[in-house]
Amino acid sequence: MKKTNLKICKRLYLMYLCKKFIMKLPQYLIADNSQLENDIFVIHTNFPRFILNIHTDEIEWLDNFSEKEAKENADIIELAIKKAYEFFDNEMKSYE
Repeated sequence: MKKTNLKICKRLYLMYLCKKFIMKLPQYLIADNSQLENDIFVIHTNFPRFILNIHTDEIEWLDNFSEKEAKENADIIELAIKKAYEFFDNEMKSYE
């Protein structure tokens, strides 16, 4: 086997091992912080990754994308934000 092919095989094997052991995250998480007592956050872990403050409706983007990319992905972004609010509402209902 050529050295190049061997290097490729090693890389593929390492990628396989990494994927096998990487923690699986849920798409949405709820977070709070004792220093921000009135705020509750929903964290979206897939693209576009963001933290949504439920009480202030502020969004902190964790992914960097250009204005062009934001326009191209506007539907995906809007849906992810809508689902974040739905996720929060459903989680709160389960505690009632």
